[in-house]
Amino acid sequence: MSSIQIFDPSLCCSSGVCGVDVDQQLVDVAAEIAWAQQSGAAIERFNLAQQPLAFAENPVVKAFLERSGAEGLPLVLVDGEIALTGRYPNRNELARWAALDTATDKPEAACCSGSRCC
Repeated sequence: MSSIQIFDPSLCCSSGVCGVDVDQQLVDVAAEIAWAQQSGAAIERFNLAQQPLAFAENPVVKAFLERSGAEGLPLVLVDGEIALTGRYPNRNELARWAALDTATDKPEAACCSGSRCC
């Protein structure tokens, strides 16, 4: 199985799903990532605001940031190679990279609600 790493822009918390004005896109992404992880995918997320060393110590990510800046994030690596930039992956992309079956239903609800963070 492939290793998937998602390098997020600066977010308020590890998933970005916190506070009173939650970005629905981040809620959807958190749900898709949770689905993939529950299905067995190996996914790691790194937040620029909370884990800057993960960005600086990865030569692929560091080179990407030098070329594109933080505006180019999110960045998705699959087995250490750039697979996607500028947007988050959808369920089909996650499933393809992790060799998962997409026939299962989507999760009932996102992992976070209100003002608490995942």
